[in-house]
Amino acid sequence: MAQDRSILTGKERRFAPNQFIVSKTNAKGIITYANDVFLDIAGYTLAEVLGKPHNIIRHPAMPRCVFKLLWDRIGAGHEVFAYVINRAKCGDHYWVLAHVTPSYDAAGVITGYHSNRRLPDPEIVNKVAALYAPLRAMEDQASTAREGVQASVQALQQWVADNGGNYDAIIHSL
Repeated sequence: MAQDRSILTGKERRFAPNQFIVSKTNAKGIITYANDVFLDIAGYTLAEVLGKPHNIIRHPAMPRCVFKLLWDRIGAGHEVFAYVINRAKCGDHYWVLAHVTPSYDAAGVITGYHSNRRLPDPEIVNKVAALYAPLRAMEDQASTAREGVQASVQALQQWVADNGGNYDAIIHSL
């Protein structure tokens, strides 16, 4: 029986500050590796996630524009740090500070991505959640998903500009 992805429990999962969630994907975002911390916090078995899109853990409260920023940056060969709310298989949620980097072959071609996630500071999560909520609402209120992402990308870009103009510096200063 398929898991009902619409169920949200409102319950937050946490992992220890000395633990790291690690996953790897191919260049299309298909999971090729997940560590035990990933499996424990997300509530999946290795067999359930290998070969699946990484967005299997995407929480519906997470703005799509943040993922667009992430994919644009890592696809261009840059690392990215981002605060992300994820959804466990049972509908619980968990926040992470994700550090995503591209992986390369010997010819310098991106072959996949490596993500380490750590437990974020709860005060920072509150700030980020306050930013993400209106971005997500903007996406949900648009006529189409594409229009919603375009509007939220513009709003996120404006927020970055209003806060110093450098996404990386802002994320590291939170």
